[in-house]
Amino acid sequence: MDSFGTDTRFSGSIPELYDSYLVPMIFEPYAADLAKRVALRRPSRVLEIAAGTGAVTRAMAHALPADADLVATDLSQAMLDRAMAIGTPRPVMWQQADASLLPFDDASFDVVVCQFGVMFFPDKVRAFSEARRVLRPGGALLFNVWDRIEENEFANTVTAALARLFPEDPPLFMVRTPHGYFDLDVISRNLTDAGFSAAPRFETIAARSRAASARVAATAYCQGTPVRNEIEARGASMDNVTLASATAITERFGTGPIDGKIQAHVVVVQR
Repeated sequence: MDSFGTDTRFSGSIPELYDSYLVPMIFEPYAADLAKRVALRRPSRVLEIAAGTGAVTRAMAHALPADADLVATDLSQAMLDRAMAIGTPRPVMWQQADASLLPFDDASFDVVVCQFGVMFFPDKVRAFSEARRVLRPGGALLFNVWDRIEENEFANTVTAALARLFPEDPPLFMVRTPHGYFDLDVISRNLTDAGFSAAPRFETIAARSRAASARVAATAYCQGTPVRNEIEARGASMDNVTLASATAITERFGTGPIDGKIQAHVVVVQR
């Protein structure tokens, strides 16, 4: 199986389920944090890469100065379509774009921002190099990445449940990609190799992930992420797999509304 192909395929019902379930469950707290950090820099022009369904875009639309220009891009047109359908309280330029080949002029943005997207870039050094290229001198790249999966309890519980269901060929998307780029030394080297001479600043932030039920959390991970592609490739019943994952979450976190730990690293590097 082409893991890169399945890991980056956000299509079909994934964008809607991703936005409806995962965004409020795990992305919104970090989106607010990242938007605040961007706004404190008082930029005049901001580029968001790997914008997904627009969690950070919407947060920045509220937080940025009124005269700041905001450009939001993603490789997946389906994800951008969902973001545009939700809308923002201010104009945003939406554009499909590959982070490794940005269609923008050199030194044309004050800030480049990315929420939980760099883990998906097949060539991270090249993507960082492109971010540096479009930054003005003194500008900054701000992004966050999930910490190791053991620090993210719902994702870890679902991944373990899937390993029990498919012991000979477990779906490992969550380990491989969203939670596969947490080593700060590796990130530092990648940024240096991309041409950033300033040392990056790191901050590790723990938060709580909340869901109305175990079934909601299981649906979010099994059906609202590319884990769905792995389950379908194995010919399994999506309902049965989701139910098994929900059962595992219930056994660990109980019935009714649940909450679990999530943890991520925030990275800031100056041009």
